[in-house]
Amino acid sequence: MPIIQALDRALRILDLFDEQNGELKITDISQRMQLHKSTVHSLIKTMQAHGYIEQNEENGKYRLGMKLVEKGHILLQGIDLRAIARPHLQSLSDATGQTTHLVILDGKEGVYIDKVEGVHAAIRYSRIGRRVPLHSSACGKVLAAYRTEEEHSKLLADYSFEQRTDRTISDKDAFLAEVKEVRQTGAAYDREENEPGVRCAAAPIFDHTGKVAAAMSISTIVSRVGDEELAELVLKLKRETEAISRKLGWKG
Repeated sequence: MPIIQALDRALRILDLFDEQNGELKITDISQRMQLHKSTVHSLIKTMQAHGYIEQNEENGKYRLGMKLVEKGHILLQGIDLRAIARPHLQSLSDATGQTTHLVILDGKEGVYIDKVEGVHAAIRYSRIGRRVPLHSSACGKVLAAYRTEEEHSKLLADYSFEQRTDRTISDKDAFLAEVKEVRQTGAAYDREENEPGVRCAAAPIFDHTGKVAAAMSISTIVSRVGDEELAELVLKLKRETEAISRKLGWKG
């Protein structure tokens, strides 16, 4: 397939702008592109006319234009988290035989937005649309873990640490200690805290801004999956969540 030279050059010019090079002079662009200044000037003026490049009137340098923000916003609106995550939920469930979930934060609770039933599953409490507590679920802990202190204060204001089993976290300090560990390890656990006999693990899914967009979990039956096997499942889980995150634009 033939490459249109002018378009190729214009796109390469856009790629020159990054965090370290927010603004560039014509001479800078000319040197990096190894093109004559008049050629670069024509390309820049064309992109400027369409809003993809703009000029800083104070110093004469060029920078990316607002049209790119507009187009980026359209792209982000078109990203369907559930659609992107679904193959990875399915893949993990197929590989392990366990049930996998996708959960987002809504208010002070998590909400299941997708689920793949594993062939070895015997878990009945989860369903798409059901809400799950932050303190007693692996996904809830992940969704809370990557928040600021101010966000934690809002999340936990008047929060009820309902005792679902005798293993459930029962107070704010214990919960904050647990989510701190989640940030350090990159995984959260529900150790029979939501339902007796059920143990879950969850990992974060990050968006293009580096914020947690969702949590993905894998649920197991304690009598069937021991500690060593669970650790292996968590490694597989993290590989899937990282793959989803990168599809959402996360840089790592």
